[in-house]
Formats: sequence, C-alpha cells, structure tokens
Amino acid sequence: MNKELLDVRLGVNIDHVATLRNARGEHFPNPIKAAEIALNSGADLITAHLREDRRHMKDDDIHNINTEFPGKLNLEIAATEEMINFVKKNNPFSCCIVPERREEVTTEGGLDVISNSKYYANLVGILKEYGIRSSFFIDPDINQLEASIKCGVECIEFHMGHFCKLFYANKLKAEEELQKIHQLSNTAFESGLEVHFGHGLDFETTKKLIQVKYLQEVNIGFFLIAESIFSGLEVSIKKMKDICKGNF
Repeated sequence: MNKELLDVRLGVNIDHVATLRNARGEHFPNPIKAAEIALNSGADLITAHLREDRRHMKDDDIHNINTEFPGKLNLEIAATEEMINFVKKNNPFSCCIVPERREEVTTEGGLDVISNSKYYANLVGILKEYGIRSSFFIDPDINQLEASIKCGVECIEFHMGHFCKLFYANKLKAEEELQKIHQLSNTAFESGLEVHFGHGLDFETTKKLIQVKYLQEVNIGFFLIAESIFSGLEVSIKKMKDICKGNF
C-alpha cells in the first residue's frame, strides 16, 4: 500500500491472557509477560479493561502493568465511583470510559454520553486534573460525537463492531458504513479530538480502516490473542503493527 499515512499507534488489549489464566485459577499465563512481548513487538500501548466483576484483569494486574511499563497503560473502565477512585490511585497514562453490563460477554455498544453529559464532562475534568489522557468509547454516531466534544474529552474511540461484521457479511453496506466513519473522523479531528478505533478488528478490517485519514490509534485485543495460538504473540503483533504503518 503506497499511501502517505499517519503512523497509527497500536494498543494491544491483553485482557484475554488473564481470561485464560483465570479459567484454571492458575498464576499463568502472566499478563505482565504478555505486555512485555507486545511492547517489544511494536505495540505502542497496552490496553486493559478492569471490569466490575473482575472477570479477566484483577486490580493487581493493572497496578503491576502500570508500574512495570510507565506511560504505556490505556485503562478501560466504567464510569463508576469505584473505578474513578482506582484510576486516581494508579494514575495510568490514558483512561477510556466504556459502557459495562455484567451480563454481556463483551462490550456490546458505545457509551451513551447524551443521557448524562454533565457527569461525563465532570469525569473528563477529573482525569485532566490527574494528568490522564481521556477517551470515550462511542458508537459512530454524530449525536454522541457532538455530546462528547462538548464534554471536552481528548480522544474519541469509535466502536467498530458493526463495521467489522458488515465487512464480511455485506460489502456494499460496509462501504456505506465506512463513508460515515470517514465523515465522523473528520468532524472529530477538526474539533481537536484524537481519533481511535476499537472492537472487532482483525488484519483485513484494519487494512481497510487504516485508510481513514485522521485515524491515530487502534486498540485490538481478542483477535491478536486468538491469532497468537497459531502464530505466536510476537508474530501476530508485528504483522498488525506493519498494517498500522501501511505496510501491506
């Protein structure tokens, strides 16, 4: 691919290393080791989601990653008092606010900023006070984007789940969705926000999305951990980082 692009940052989500560990109640595989391999293989950030039910990452995992790799942790949390206090105590580089329901298998949609914009604006202020980069995880929706902009958030991460499913199910509708993503990304960038994509990305969908002009970061987890079963974590991440550089 010969196109002048931003060198898109790659955040590797290592939640499911902890999922595998917890499945047997063992002390391995160690998320710290996964984070080390990821960063040595070209990842720019380590992304991890500390859920209310601690189904994968535990408090100590987050603390240890943040201590071992300062300035590299992008922590995903729900906007609860417990989690906000945890963030204040641990002070990660970045904090992405995501919706969360105990009964969901994975994050099913984006944050509803519109319904509680004052609360989210206050949360952005708290993160700024602690020197933490703020991000909202939202569906690619203009109304949610405009509400996020008004909150003063620094970054917007668009939920790519719908696009990624369309990519394999209906190419025409996928192209229509991609055009919307282009437009929303332009609006976000022109409003001073960093543009990030996450959820459901694999090698092929990332190749497509990397063409969005103002994209600055992708966060990818489940696919890379699954792919590593067959090719190894280092190989999987290096291949994805090459894609993020437009080398494919």
